[in-house]
Amino acid sequence: ALGDYIHSLGLKFGIYSSPGPTTCAKYAGSYQHEKQDAETYASWGVDYLKYDWCNHSTQDVKASYASMRDALKASGRPIVFSMCEWGVEDPWKWAADTGNLWRTTGDITDCWDCVGLYGLGVMQIVDLNAGLWEYSGPGHWNDPDMLEVGNPGLSLEESRAHFSLWAMLDAPLMAGNDLTKMSPEIREILTNKEVIALNQDPLGHQAQKIRDYGDTEVWRKELSNDGEAFLLLNRAETAKEIRVYVGPGVRVRNLWKHQDLGPFSDGFFRAQVAPHSDVVVRVLGK
Repeated sequence: ALGDYIHSLGLKFGIYSSPGPTTCAKYAGSYQHEKQDAETYASWGVDYLKYDWCNHSTQDVKASYASMRDALKASGRPIVFSMCEWGVEDPWKWAADTGNLWRTTGDITDCWDCVGLYGLGVMQIVDLNAGLWEYSGPGHWNDPDMLEVGNPGLSLEESRAHFSLWAMLDAPLMAGNDLTKMSPEIREILTNKEVIALNQDPLGHQAQKIRDYGDTEVWRKELSNDGEAFLLLNRAETAKEIRVYVGPGVRVRNLWKHQDLGPFSDGFFRAQVAPHSDVVVRVLGK
């Protein structure tokens, strides 16, 4: 009944388990009950399984995830398989035929730049994912963990940059805030269709960092139909001008301001970027 109710709202139904005998919270895991659990999930109408590498003793990680993969396939229901072993065994190198997505790091927390007791800040997660672009693609995605947009540890500018970066990284866009209490500004971030379109582009190419000047960075995402988008990131405590070459006569669209800009006389798009913030543009052509 719960699964039917969730689906009646137009939503997907996700559930959580672990390859170990118990989960992180010490509830029963799926160890040696993979077939039974997969069949149960299918009967409930589950659409998504997060499988968390907790309390696993001496189990082999590859075999443990493959066992649940096979059980899900045999269940007869298409269930997205989310592997969460925190990037310990470099899953991006071997898991493309095991899971639909895999966590690349430890847990995220609502902090711009920190290593906290309970997780990593947004910038730490971004740095750990920057070099993994070649492993991500349709059907097998890098997962830098859920969004912290709108949570109290991030400012509005930081939340916006966080969302932009996750969209450019082709990350799953899973809201991790309280949707019933979010401000209109946070709702606007989470529902920006132009930024979401970068994340959902069918080519499925994760953005690459093409310039790193320390406090400022430029990221490029290749899009379908020979398109491209650029993210100008300012990690500093003060505003910075950042530029990127887009070509003579080329126009761009600012995806947060919803404005078309250009062309630019020297072919460079320039932006004054606020501290802990970003500017995202999509190239429109000439």
